[in-house]
Amino acid sequence: MNLKYMYSLLAVIVLFLLAYLGVEAAGLELLFGIVIPYVAVVAFIAGVVYRVMGWARSAVPFPIPSTCGQQKSLPWIKPNKFDNPFTPGAVVVRMILEVCCFRSLFRNTRNSIQEGSKLAFQLEIWLWLGALAFHYAFLTVIVRHLRLFTEPVPAMIKMVETVDSFFRLEVLSDVVRIGVPGIYISGLVLLAAVTFLFIRRIVIPHVKYISLPADFFPLFLIFGIAFTGILMRYFSKVNIRAAKELALGLVSFHPTIPQGIGPVFYVHLFFVCILLAYFPFSKLMHMGGVFLSPTRNLPCNTRAVRHVNPWNYPVEVHTYEEYEEEFREKMIEAGLPVEKE
Repeated sequence: MNLKYMYSLLAVIVLFLLAYLGVEAAGLELLFGIVIPYVAVVAFIAGVVYRVMGWARSAVPFPIPSTCGQQKSLPWIKPNKFDNPFTPGAVVVRMILEVCCFRSLFRNTRNSIQEGSKLAFQLEIWLWLGALAFHYAFLTVIVRHLRLFTEPVPAMIKMVETVDSFFRLEVLSDVVRIGVPGIYISGLVLLAAVTFLFIRRIVIPHVKYISLPADFFPLFLIFGIAFTGILMRYFSKVNIRAAKELALGLVSFHPTIPQGIGPVFYVHLFFVCILLAYFPFSKLMHMGGVFLSPTRNLPCNTRAVRHVNPWNYPVEVHTYEEYEEEFREKMIEAGLPVEKE
């Protein structure tokens, strides 16, 4: 049994029981519906500002972009404009490809020993597909849930919701047509992608070796969010009107606790709050860090522009001329060449 993920799994189970029993047995709807969401938002904003300010204060005297192609040099040598950007415009294109398509992850390779001692490299295409599905499904889920915080609901959110739930089932009979709730593809894809990322961490030996409880905890949290969301959508019905009333009250700073929402909703909300508060202090903060990473957001023009460290302070140096002047006689005796006889 891998204790690394068991610790994280037990922590999420404890959080589930804490929220469920807190609402169902102790009647703490005010705590889990109002107090904790506000605390989570404050922690999220403060944490993001703290991390961003820390990155902004970091000294980057020289360009250190990671490159995967030929730098611009002589006219007859063809450069790679986007994998080795020379201008700010090329950097912007590279950042768009990185953020929207995970280009660097697509180029990731896995090595293995084959046919005795032969080293082989293989593309990690499944990791790229799983990460892409996870992030875009999560983004779609977030956009869909914005309908709970807006009134009237913007057309863009309605369009995303319509596209996401295009797969609808209807039971037909001679008398009545019964509509089954639309299936949101993003929720199922998110659940499948999280499961894939978890299995990958416990099946692949070298990934398992470097995985820590901090790597499993957000996976289990997101799994819990997706699972409780699907549970409310298709099995344990929740009063959507009451949920939207609660959400609108929170964003308008006039919070109220409607009746009849159900404990599963508060568990779902509690998981979201924990993830929100945990986000800035975890590896998930790479979402913001990618924009401030000097390995990505700087042009590689070191052959055309001289970069001088602005924090260099004057130091005493001992030039070769001074060295030779001091040891000339000994160098001549030792047979060492000198510039001045």
